[in-house]
Amino acid sequence: MIPWLGDQPDFPPTSRALRNPNGLLAAGGALTPDWLLAAYRRGIFPWFNDGEPILWWSPDPRMVVFPDQIRITRSLRKTLRNAHYEVRLDSDFPAVIRACAETRETTGTWITQSIQDAYIRMHELGYAHSVETWVDGELVGGLYGMAVGRAFYGESMFSLRTDASKIAFVHLARFLEQRDFRVLDCQMTTRHLASLGGREIPREDFVKLLDTLTRDGPLPARWPIDGAQAPWT
Repeated sequence: MIPWLGDQPDFPPTSRALRNPNGLLAAGGALTPDWLLAAYRRGIFPWFNDGEPILWWSPDPRMVVFPDQIRITRSLRKTLRNAHYEVRLDSDFPAVIRACAETRETTGTWITQSIQDAYIRMHELGYAHSVETWVDGELVGGLYGMAVGRAFYGESMFSLRTDASKIAFVHLARFLEQRDFRVLDCQMTTRHLASLGGREIPREDFVKLLDTLTRDGPLPARWPIDGAQAPWT
């Protein structure tokens, strides 16, 4: 059994999360800024379907990317050099989160309307951010996530063109590296993220890392667009 949370964002230790399903920690609570910030600082995130209570997770192991260790394949490097795209930061966060939800409609999405509303609010407060790939004025890929202290927590990505989400991801990693962010959390292990340098670390190590990284860092604010471009050698 998992605990039902009360009125305050007081989560149980992540070590109490279930093994099956991996990482399920608690239910209940709210998707307000105080709940979300308390969760992310502890390595916890919400994930649930329509009609379910809010479910909170902290899987073990955790897949992360260290920004200075991102892996760029030869073909992706060629795409980055061609620069037929434009990368923007925080130019249309609502469009990105909607696109992430819509591209998963056929298989089911956990990006419910309540999730969208909650993260749009976090974006307005300067915590949630989008990285967007544009071609000829059209949004063709991107991702969104949360920045707390010097940790970035990736939530979801979408791609309508070949490599569009990878372009956004690589630019995000470079942007984070330039601003001394130490970890990019990928939450769940996937082959796609592993190909970009994602690796698994024990949840205990991840939570200890967050204890240091979330104590200080950049103040919440909309990210500047001028930091999105970088040379690819």
